[in-house]
Amino acid sequence: MNKVKPLPMALSAAFAAAAAVLLPAMHCAAQNFPAKPIRISVGVAPGGSTDLVARLIGQKLSDQLGQPVVVENRVGAGGAISAERTATAPPDGYSLMAASAGDAVIPALRKDLPYDFQRDLAPIARMAISPYLLVTHPSLRVRTVKELITLAKANPGKLNFGSTGAGGALLAGALFNQMAQVQLTPVPFRGGSEAMVANLNGQIEVNYPTMPVVIPFLKSGKITVLATTTAKRVSFVPEIPTVAESGLPGYEKSAWVGLLAPARVPKDIIAKLNGAIRSALNSADLKDSFAKQSLEPLNTTPEEFAAFLHNEIEQNIRLIKLTGIKAGE
Repeated sequence: MNKVKPLPMALSAAFAAAAAVLLPAMHCAAQNFPAKPIRISVGVAPGGSTDLVARLIGQKLSDQLGQPVVVENRVGAGGAISAERTATAPPDGYSLMAASAGDAVIPALRKDLPYDFQRDLAPIARMAISPYLLVTHPSLRVRTVKELITLAKANPGKLNFGSTGAGGALLAGALFNQMAQVQLTPVPFRGGSEAMVANLNGQIEVNYPTMPVVIPFLKSGKITVLATTTAKRVSFVPEIPTVAESGLPGYEKSAWVGLLAPARVPKDIIAKLNGAIRSALNSADLKDSFAKQSLEPLNTTPEEFAAFLHNEIEQNIRLIKLTGIKAGE
């Protein structure tokens, strides 16, 4: 059996000396962070929820950390350009990325990505969620999730729901189908507003609109609201139950926004950013700004966000295979 030879004494001493210099330097870097402006890359155009959250959080971080926080929109390839830019940036905490639920769909659609979403990016915090609503046309005469499941099982393949691309409503509906063991058929639309109009007109029986799209019709009587798709009830519509509590335990599929850094950013810097974000999310003015945009603030640790991302990506891979959708559809 081969024995591992000990390092020569001089070499061991050199390694020990290097460590003695490096470890305090890393700690000092974390203590002094940030010493220059921080940049947050956003993979979508200005004006959407991801961009809005990045700018609101960026301002709060700037106030707390004493350095400018600049938001840059790096649009293209469904968000992959922004993700690649962050994944390949120096791991010093100055280049961050505002990620959304759509970014966790890309790995399920593309095998040629120049980065690995989980290996090359370090989660900092999941900052906000926005629910989809499970709604039906009144002609179905269902008032609860359980009643919808019963009706769908009695009519396999005969009911349909609005689908708006590779993420969002399609995956919310696919997850519902899988967990409830029903066969609602997806009907494609170019956007949520178009699907909402079709739902109001009775062209589709079931729909998963976002809050901003459905708010004008909540009390109109033209649709029946069954549940939200979040794990817990949301503060701005607390009267609406969740799908999970209404007959499908464990169901959750919502829009979300989180912040990531390049992998190998020192943990002290990740912790400092996470602490600043959590403090910002507890402020009354930010909560009010979020509520106006149908966003619910979250307080998560980096570890909680990492676990969520892993489960989200694995779930998306499974659902994309079930739907058979391809990139670009």
